[in-house]
Amino acid sequence: MELFNPNSNIDFMRWRKVSLTVSAILMVLSAAVIFVRGLDYGLDFTGGANVEVNYEKAIDVADVRAALTAGGFDKAVVQTFGGTNDFAIRIVSDENASSTTEEASAVANDKIAANVLKALNVTRPDAKVTSSEFVGAQVGDELRNDGLVAVIFVIAGISIYLWIRFEWRFAVSAVASELHDTLLTVAVFALTGREFDLPALAAVLSVVGYSINDKIVVFDRVREIFRSSRKGDSAEILNRSINSTMSRTIMTGVTTALAVGTLYFLGGPALENFGLIMLIGIFIGIASSIFFANPILLLLGVSKQDLMPVEKNDPELARRP
Repeated sequence: MELFNPNSNIDFMRWRKVSLTVSAILMVLSAAVIFVRGLDYGLDFTGGANVEVNYEKAIDVADVRAALTAGGFDKAVVQTFGGTNDFAIRIVSDENASSTTEEASAVANDKIAANVLKALNVTRPDAKVTSSEFVGAQVGDELRNDGLVAVIFVIAGISIYLWIRFEWRFAVSAVASELHDTLLTVAVFALTGREFDLPALAAVLSVVGYSINDKIVVFDRVREIFRSSRKGDSAEILNRSINSTMSRTIMTGVTTALAVGTLYFLGGPALENFGLIMLIGIFIGIASSIFFANPILLLLGVSKQDLMPVEKNDPELARRP
């Protein structure tokens, strides 16, 4: 099935200066947004209490938030799960975050759970705490640092793989594209002010893998057309490669978006952040494959000679049939 004619000749490289300029500006703005605004780290990274409560009768989530605000928990995050009677309440507490031992954190967590129940019982006596747990601040810092290291190692591993499989220009283009896609995805998430938790970090790593997979498909076609074509400059070859893989790129992106879109719209609070980041990353990855990765290749001066198999200059071998 082809959504686009593989023999079409849309001149994407004609817009390379504009696309690279726009991408560079977006990367700078994204880095500024992340640095200035920062991410709203969730309980997994900051440390705090996660209290689950149950009501005998259904209640609106807005009423739960109002009761917590009246009780002094104005920054509490309230999410429903399993219906309209069960709620997960996430609270970042200075008292909990400053606790250095597991025992101290457990005591602080029990105190928070008791205060939460007290605030909720003011308006609804049928509320009860079903479970509560804590995440220490030290554990949160370790998770955040480990997550950053994981992203760096993934990008470094991808660049080494591409350097071995293709040629150094492809590796440079891929690394630049991965930085571009990751920065823009995280910046959009930061602008929304949504909580950045472990599922969100997992989604960022998934976006890195998905994005590079799409670029490898295009890079394979670039190498194939370069080696099989007798005529055509680099810009023409890159255009043909993009046009011939356009249907695959769009269909893969749409089908994947349908899957992760289901997680976002129907997966509930636990999977909502994962689905949202994946949706953002998929569309940014598709755009960067066309308007960023290949223009970088052209800018670096990729040519047919770079992709041809290396011949051994051995006179004895040359004389053999």
